[in-house]
Amino acid sequence: MFKRLRKPALPTEPAAARVAVLAGQPVSYTLKRSSKRRSIGLRVDHRGLTVSMPSRAPESWLDEVLQQRAGWVIEKLDGWQARQPLDQVWADGEVIPYLGEQLVLRVVAGMAGATVQTASELRVALRGEADAGRIQKAVTLWYRRQAMALFAARVAHYAPLLGVAPTDVKLTTARTRWGSCTARGTVRLNLQLIKLPHHLIDYVVAHELAHLIEMNHSPAFWVRVASVCPDYARRRSELKAVAL
Repeated sequence: MFKRLRKPALPTEPAAARVAVLAGQPVSYTLKRSSKRRSIGLRVDHRGLTVSMPSRAPESWLDEVLQQRAGWVIEKLDGWQARQPLDQVWADGEVIPYLGEQLVLRVVAGMAGATVQTASELRVALRGEADAGRIQKAVTLWYRRQAMALFAARVAHYAPLLGVAPTDVKLTTARTRWGSCTARGTVRLNLQLIKLPHHLIDYVVAHELAHLIEMNHSPAFWVRVASVCPDYARRRSELKAVAL
């Protein structure tokens, strides 16, 4: 008996940087060709536009698809651009986000580690030269203390309402998730949440605690979330507009 020989698959070609004029604007994009694809796919995310297409597809097809989807691409790219956070400047007189508001950063001479919040300011005391790195470190430590206390309190509020008993609450600095939980009951909440309004923090807390009952995003899961956060859809939409 003879074994049927399989035709070797064509290798995936290296990604290539391209530029196309879409809706009158030059748009840089990454082109990926693969023998496994049968159609042309467009994806827009924080890295920009990525186009995936079959290895042997003609350039004319690519140009046609790009022009047909030009309006969609520009709209999505503009949306991602608007979501990108501005670079934080760590200096006296600058502002920092906290619970949906802005605090004026005041750097004063004094005992290192003494960080005090007033109604509209955050006063950071430092000895010696107050460079950006030291200011950032002091503010980050303050953020962590505030976040740990607030997040633990919100978990303690929502857990009995949902009938769950988390075993631990921890901070995370993940770049892609606002929160997560494990089957063992550990809830992790992103430190960046401390910069957002209370109602968005509460939504993420309720979301993660509901996962202790439903480890998925089934209709039953959203019913659990809605039981303590009836307007979760609005909050979820608002959170999606925030860059992490």
